[in-house]
Amino acid sequence: MRRVVITGMGAITPLGNNVNDYWNGLVNGVSGAGPITRFDASKFKTRFACEVKGFDPLNYVEKQEARKYDLYTQFSIAASDEAIKQANIDFDTVNKDRIGVIWGSGNGGIQTYQDQIIEFAKGDGTPRFNPFLIPKMLMNIASGIISIRYGLRGINYVTATACASSNTAIVDALYHIRWGKADMVVTGGAENPIILGCVGGFSVMKALSNLNDNPQLASRPFDINRDGFVIGEGAGAMVLESLDHALARGANIIAEVAGGGMASDAYHMTGTHPDGTGAYLGMMAALDDAGLKPSDVDYMNAHATSTPVGDISELKAIQRVFGDEAKLNISATKSMTGHLLGAAGAIEGIASVKAITDGIIPPTINSKDIEPEFAGKFDLTLGTAVKRDVRCAMSNTFGFGGHIATVIFKKYES
Repeated sequence: MRRVVITGMGAITPLGNNVNDYWNGLVNGVSGAGPITRFDASKFKTRFACEVKGFDPLNYVEKQEARKYDLYTQFSIAASDEAIKQANIDFDTVNKDRIGVIWGSGNGGIQTYQDQIIEFAKGDGTPRFNPFLIPKMLMNIASGIISIRYGLRGINYVTATACASSNTAIVDALYHIRWGKADMVVTGGAENPIILGCVGGFSVMKALSNLNDNPQLASRPFDINRDGFVIGEGAGAMVLESLDHALARGANIIAEVAGGGMASDAYHMTGTHPDGTGAYLGMMAALDDAGLKPSDVDYMNAHATSTPVGDISELKAIQRVFGDEAKLNISATKSMTGHLLGAAGAIEGIASVKAITDGIIPPTINSKDIEPEFAGKFDLTLGTAVKRDVRCAMSNTFGFGGHIATVIFKKYES
């Protein structure tokens, strides 16, 4: 099987609208949470989120074109553009028939759908809809638009495994390149869920934190006082390609995608297995795929959403994989970015790669009183970033429906 490497990355996040700003925010322990500005949330139980700030789609597309896209697709375009620019691809010399796009999202253009239905309901029943309603709301339109922008005619689709979507996309991209079905794949994911329906829906499920007075402290993974996740938005992108292809075109290689694993909890519609069965299987599958041992992993970017049940089940799975005396650093970057749902794996994968290239473990902020069962057992990188040589990093994502997707990245060695 062909080795697969990363040659470009791009990010639109609550901490910054490019990889460097995003990474600096993580390393410095900055929270992206604040009052919701997208709509009037004054009557909602949860009135804050991790919004993207200062995003202007006109930095990436013309005004007329921007009107055709939901914010989900605009985020996707922006993140993929940065990744493709960093990859420094000469599209006149590569075979675009063998370059694909595999993207991930849990909701797609849901804001467009919501807004159009609200507008229709306010009227007299006459069907007046935006002519771009259907393409704007389609989940797969993001991968289609990315391919259209660059003329990429290879494999093209969007994965939908809820909060595991973009990790699923990355694993699929890894496999397609390994199998020789593509030379290069633009992969990652995007999400735009800070809307009435999503915030209201997650709130009534009691999944969101209600710490409205101190939103920047609300995401507290592993802490005994955690009361739910903080919803976020944005996108992350990677350019993956076979090592041979990257070397042949003289690309700068950032890191290697060592392996991926997918599994299912097969337990509950929205809850993780209390013993972390699916998470354990996903991590073990990724290690097996990468040909690595648990002791080879230096850093884990945990799924760790700050929910009462989910965090415990993941820690149980980690304990089962790595043992009580694990030497790896673990951190929960959702404590800063919030939970980007289907885009979480994409930006957390970028954080994992940056930990490798920069030798820095981003912190878990806000968490102080760790669950007694696990206090002191793992290095959760609490409070501040730490320097460490990271040769191998693991990133976990879990989605409603029991979907599990884990990716392992490692330092590139020729």
